[in-house]
This record gives sequence, structure tokens and C-alpha cells, in this order.
Amino acid sequence: MTITQTVEIPADRRITIEVPPEVPVGSVILSFTPVNAKTKPRMTEEEEKEWINKNIEWLNNEAMINLSYQVPFWEDNEK
Repeated sequence: MTITQTVEIPADRRITIEVPPEVPVGSVILSFTPVNAKTKPRMTEEEEKEWINKNIEWLNNEAMINLSYQVPFWEDNEK
């Protein structure tokens, strides 16, 4: 049995699916196919700044984690 339904994906990428009673209970395969698939438009500079400001704490945390993995390339023996 195949059921096709077109839905709009909201900005938060969350959808709720109400399954018709004809569909038996158990495992199913859901496929998502974009309509007129195009490349995602790039963020404008203003949108990018807004995103950075919203995520600044997470970005700083990620930077500190990555910096903690760094080791010096050479030892500075001159003191």
C-alpha cells in the first residue's frame, strides 16, 4: 500500500503525521522528496549575524573544546 500526501515543512522542521486507519500498525518507510528541489538560498549577511548572535554561547563552547585539543607544534626552550 502506498499513500502519497504533499505537506509543507515549517521553518522549525517539525511535522505531526496523522496516519489513516487503513495503514496497518507496525513498521513503515517514510520518504521525503523535495518538490522542485533547488539549492538552499544563502543567508544574507544580516541573517548570518543574527544566527551568530543567537548561538554565541554554543559557538564559544565549541571553540574552547576544539582549542583544548591543540598541542604545540614545537617546544619553546628559549626562556
